[in-house]
Amino acid sequence: MPAQTQPTARALHAWSAAANHTDFVQRWSDDDWQGQPVKPLSPSEARVLMQREPSVSPWWIVLVQVVVGIVVALLAWAVMGRVEGFWSALYGATVVVVPAMLMARGMTSKLGSLAPVVGAASFMVWQGVKVAASMSMLMLATRIVPDLSWPALLVSLVVCIKVYWLALLWRRVGKSKQAS
Repeated sequence: MPAQTQPTARALHAWSAAANHTDFVQRWSDDDWQGQPVKPLSPSEARVLMQREPSVSPWWIVLVQVVVGIVVALLAWAVMGRVEGFWSALYGATVVVVPAMLMARGMTSKLGSLAPVVGAASFMVWQGVKVAASMSMLMLATRIVPDLSWPALLVSLVVCIKVYWLALLWRRVGKSKQAS
């Protein structure tokens, strides 16, 4: 066996051994859930759950992404000392914000709340639209932004994507404020 494939072969062997181990199989067994019926929530139980687990509006997340994108673009301009850094970072934020707006619009429409199956299908369709829009915008970046700075664009894009994680923190902060 060539030396360069040995780490891969070792990793595959270790994964295979772990996957065949009975502890691994037992930990991921679905047998624990079989026979336990799923009880639908009553309207009052659903209200209590919604109060205990508040949701964050997707439009609020989009707004925060816009603000974060503008701040990152201004920082790029200040750090790089060139207006091209500003426009590149702003376009990076736009690559996240515009598809997020499409997704938020699609997910907050009445169609998604008709039935659970329709809502799941709607989510998948809008997620596909979001990915296609992001990819198209990235492919057009060099044509839209003159003297594009890819590092500024990518830093802004990554920072704006990370705003989604803030939604989890907002939920946790909201929960702790309600508890006190």
